[in-house]
Amino acid sequence: MKIGAQSYTVREYCKNEAEFGKTMEKIAAIGYRYVQLSAIGPIAPERVKAVCDQNGLKIVLTHNPEKDFLTAPEELIRKHQLYECSYVGLGFLPERYHTPEGILRFADDFLPAAEKLHAAGMKMMYHNHALEFAHMPDGRTIMDCLLEMMPAELMGVTADTYWLHYGGMDVCAWLRKNAERLHCVHLKDYAVSGFEIRMAPVGEGNLDFPEILGILQGNGVTEYALVEQDNCYGESPFDCLKRSREYLKGWE
Repeated sequence: MKIGAQSYTVREYCKNEAEFGKTMEKIAAIGYRYVQLSAIGPIAPERVKAVCDQNGLKIVLTHNPEKDFLTAPEELIRKHQLYECSYVGLGFLPERYHTPEGILRFADDFLPAAEKLHAAGMKMMYHNHALEFAHMPDGRTIMDCLLEMMPAELMGVTADTYWLHYGGMDVCAWLRKNAERLHCVHLKDYAVSGFEIRMAPVGEGNLDFPEILGILQGNGVTEYALVEQDNCYGESPFDCLKRSREYLKGWE
C-alpha cells in the first residue's frame, strides 16, 4: 500500500498551471510520491503530466465529471493513458440518482463507460460520501444497490473513511466486507469539537486508524491510500497534509 495526497485538499492552490506547479512542488517536499488529481484548474493534460513528472509524482487516481463517462469515455481513456493512470474516478453521485427510482438507472448509464475502461486495462472507481448509506423503502442502502448493479471487476470503490463513519457505518467492518473493491481509499479523520463534527488530519480524530490501516495493508487489494481533507478550518492545507504524512510513516 502506497501513501498519496488528494489534490482536492489543496484545490484553492491549483487554479492554473503556475499555481499547480508550485503546489505539486510543495506536495513532493512533504514526502508524497503519489497523487490523485481532483478539482484542478483548466490545465492541459500534457502539462499536468509534465508538472507531476518534474516533481517525481505519479498520478494514480482521478476524479472526473459525470459527462466525461457518459459522453466521452474514449477521451477519458486517452487522458488516462497519457497520465499512465489506471484508476478513473467518479467523485460524487449525481443528484438525479439520489432516489430509489433514480439509482436503478445508474448502471444503465455508467456500465458502458465502465466496460470500455475495463477493456483498456483501467477501472472505474466510485467515491462515496454519506448519502449512499441512506436506506431505501426495501431496506437496502443506495450503496447496496450500487454494488449489486456494478460488478466488482468493472467498478471499485474509493472508500472514504470519514464519510463511512459519518454515514453510520462500522468503518472497519465495511472495509473488510468490501475488500475486493478497495484498490484506492481516502484517509480522512473524524474529529469532535464541542457540538461540531470536523474533518481532521489522519491520527488527530476519533477513527481507529491503526486498525483501519492494518486492514487495508493486509487485504492484498489496496494499492493507494490517499490523504484528503476537504476542510482545514483555517489551517494551512499543506500543514494538514504534512501532519497526516508524518502519522502514516511506516504504513507503506
